[in-house]
Parts: sequence; C-alpha cells; structure tokens
Amino acid sequence: MTYLDHAATTPMRPEALAVYTAVLATTGNASSLHASGRRARRVVEESRESLAAMLGARPSDVVFTAGGTESDNLALKGLYWARRAADPARRRILVSAVEHRAVLDTVDWLGAAQGATVELLEVDGLGLVHPETLEAAIRRDPASVAVVSVMWANSEVGTVQPVARLAAVARRYGVPFHTDAVQAFGQIPVALGGDGPDAITVSAHKIGGPVGVGALVVRRGLVLEPHTHGGGQERDIRSGTLNTAGVAAFAAAATAAGAQAPVEAARLAALRDDLVRRVRQRVPTAVLNGPPLDVPAAGRAARGPGTAGGASTSAAGAFPDGLRRLPGNAHLSFPGCEGDSLLMLLDARGIECSTGSACSAGVARPSHVLLAMGAGEQQARASLRFSLGHTSRATDVDALVEAIGPVVERASRAGALAGTSGG
Repeated sequence: MTYLDHAATTPMRPEALAVYTAVLATTGNASSLHASGRRARRVVEESRESLAAMLGARPSDVVFTAGGTESDNLALKGLYWARRAADPARRRILVSAVEHRAVLDTVDWLGAAQGATVELLEVDGLGLVHPETLEAAIRRDPASVAVVSVMWANSEVGTVQPVARLAAVARRYGVPFHTDAVQAFGQIPVALGGDGPDAITVSAHKIGGPVGVGALVVRRGLVLEPHTHGGGQERDIRSGTLNTAGVAAFAAAATAAGAQAPVEAARLAALRDDLVRRVRQRVPTAVLNGPPLDVPAAGRAARGPGTAGGASTSAAGAFPDGLRRLPGNAHLSFPGCEGDSLLMLLDARGIECSTGSACSAGVARPSHVLLAMGAGEQQARASLRFSLGHTSRATDVDALVEAIGPVVERASRAGALAGTSGG
C-alpha cells in the first residue's frame, strides 16, 4: 500500500501508541478523588501543560474535546451565543469561503436555526484571505460582528493564511478570532500567543495521535457558552468524562511532531516538490492548485480574488513570513478526468489519496474550495489531493509516478466516452 492521504489521518506515532496502550491498561476517572482518579488527573494535567507550552498558551486555556469537529462547533456556537447574549445586535459571523465543512456546516446551522447572518470572506486564486478583505467586511458594521473564523491552513490546497495579520484586524475592532488549525498544527508553528488568534482548534489524529481526541485552545477571558452540559469538566466549557489515554497520547504525538518539525517540514517539502515535478512530467496537462512550489517573497503578484488562472493583481504582503503552503500538500487537477475515477483507479493499484470534492448521499460534488478560488466546475471535479506525512518515503512518490500516466490516460478515455454518450 502507498498511503498518500495523511491530511485525512496519519498513522499513530510509536511514542503516542506506547503511551496510549500504557494508559489504557490503567483504571481511573480523572474526576474521581481516590488514588486512581488522582493518577488519571495527573496524566491529564501534565498532558495539558505539554500541549499548552507548544501552543503558546496557559494550561488553563486548553479545553480537551473529542476532536476537531467538536472544537469547531464549541468555538463558533459558544462564541456566537455568548456574544449575542451580551448584545443582541451581534449576529454576523464572518468565515472564509474555503473552510472545512466542520466550520461551514456549523455556521450554516447557526444561520438557519439561531438567527445568525453568515458572510463568506472571498479568497484569491491561491486560496488566501487578504486582511483588507476581512477589514472591509468588519468595517461595514463592527458592532454587529459576533465572531470571525479563518482556518490556519487549507485542508485541500494547503494554503497557509496570514493568521497573525487577520487576527490583528479582528482585534482592532474587538471581535474574537477563531482558527481551525487542524491541518497546520504539527507541520508549521501554531500558537495563541500575544498576537495570535483568540481560539484555536487542534486534533490528535492528524499529527500521529489517536482518533477521538482534540482540543480547543481559548484565550483567557474569552467567554464561551457551552453546548454540552453535565459534570462541569474542562472549566464547565465541555462537560464529559475525560479521555485520559487519548489526551496522553495526543500530548506524546504533539511532543514528537514538535521536536521533528523543522527537519520534517524540509524533508516533506522536498518529497512534495519531487512528486509534483515528476507527476507533471508524466502528465503535462496537470494543474497545481494553490500556492506554487516556488512561492515568491511577499510583494510579488498573485491571482486576484475569484480569478484562478486569470489575470494577476498585486498581492503585496499577502503571504506571511516563512511557509506559504503546507510542506506535505500537493493538490493537482487532471483536465478531462473525474477525480473519483482517478481515485478508484489509483486505489486499485494500491495507491491511496483523496479527491478535492465532497460526496454527499452518493453524489459527487465539485470542490467548494476550488470554486471559491475561481476555478471552473470541471477543474474542481478533476482534482486529487496527495498529502505526505511522517511515514512517507521516496518510494511512495516513485509508486505514484509510475502509476499516474496510465491511470490518467484510462480516466481520460472514460471521460471522453461519457461525454460522447451524454453521460
């Protein structure tokens, strides 16, 4: 098997697996007052301290959850309800048009069921939200904005957002800023810090921890209304018995990922660049989506909002310093092919990746991320995401390169036949 879907989930790291199995073998509810409970509580609090240190936060800022989706829900619902309760005029929610469904579906529900007004922030052809775009949206009526949410790094095309600059804009107007950092954490520096966001979503299984545990990191003083009630765990923000083994393994995975991050980022970026270069040699029509591999320094041109593949406009200062694309991300479109067909043909050859589209009730839909970036529907349907991780090796790239030419040729023939038959 050649696994190129680390952005979906990545294998558990040996360090995390060892901790996970050791703690699973013990008994203790971290809310209990006897010896077993106190031992479990110590494990939880030491893990909280470890994660907080990595995230530039206080231990009390870290609220453990069941994963990224719950953390996004808790942040957006909790902030919206609390801000609206303090001032009923605060009903606007600003989110980027390229968010994960965990954010988009949450704010859609708040709009349909809770009276929120949801506004999507436009992105440019690279998938970037420009600080000027956010400022213009807030400035129209600052008193009505409840919360802003822009993901740290895009889960499909890997674009790294200028989070510090976006958070600074929101802070100037007194609006809380949340970011879904599920894809970014463990690959690039992510921190609450003095200039960072007010709330950060992270998840364990994306960095080599177990499925079923995550965290919402909340700046001290920020008020959230809880959406689950019960035993009052996690500062009464998220009630429920703590997943002690999962929390411990999360911290172990984060520690390992953090220690290896600088070297690992360079290694994955080199592998990624080799993958893109060689795939495009085999399939010259393939299109790389998102930031180019050789992103210029801030101030060079980037495609303007909604014009993917179109005319260039100035993007001075659009990119933050450092990485502009996640090091393990390669997102490619193959004109004339259906992404689902490509995926299944590669899967038959033992190569696992993902499409750039979501599938609901058996109906394939074009990637909302690429559509928001200005791509046409055909390009949005013809995409694959190859994502590398800590177990990726050069042999994985070799396997893909060997297979991609025949697979694209076969998928193109199938697409042509479907077109001529009206299918």
